[in-house]
Amino acid sequence: MALKATIFKIELNIADMDRGYYESHALTLARHPSETDERLMVRVLAFALNADARLEFGGGVSTDDEPDLWRKSLTGEIEQWIDLGQPDPRRVRKACGRADAVCLYCYGGNKAATWWAQQQSLLAQSRNLSVLNLPLSQTVALAALAERNISLQCNVQDGEVWVLRGAASVHVTPERWLTATV
Repeated sequence: MALKATIFKIELNIADMDRGYYESHALTLARHPSETDERLMVRVLAFALNADARLEFGGGVSTDDEPDLWRKSLTGEIEQWIDLGQPDPRRVRKACGRADAVCLYCYGGNKAATWWAQQQSLLAQSRNLSVLNLPLSQTVALAALAERNISLQCNVQDGEVWVLRGAASVHVTPERWLTATV
């Protein structure tokens, strides 16, 4: 018998002073059986950092031709493609050809750094690609906030992020490895 996805309901309140974005989102996420709490919370963080009325979760882990998150225009064109982890560079290059902007959130500590060292020269050729790294200790701390029904506050200022669940808080400082030039 196949394992089923676990459903998470997250009330996410975002105060992004960098973008002037202040909204609440009621998110329902399906966590694939192979997905960790860490990856789930990185998805939530990526949503918060790119929140928009048209931003949606894609198929992610279970779908090869969809990103973890994406924003489409009203005519269906892909404006923003967001992936997590250390995807195959061919997938990233293909995404860069399909979307106006591509953002990759790496995480996993030394594994992510090694991946980037190997792929940097190839991926740096993509002008519409941004790559950010989320430090391991911070993503592990985010994973500790995961619960099936939670309310989170996400505050963004000067490129730094504070994620709060009740009295618990996690400070995340994304490291910018590559900035899109278009």
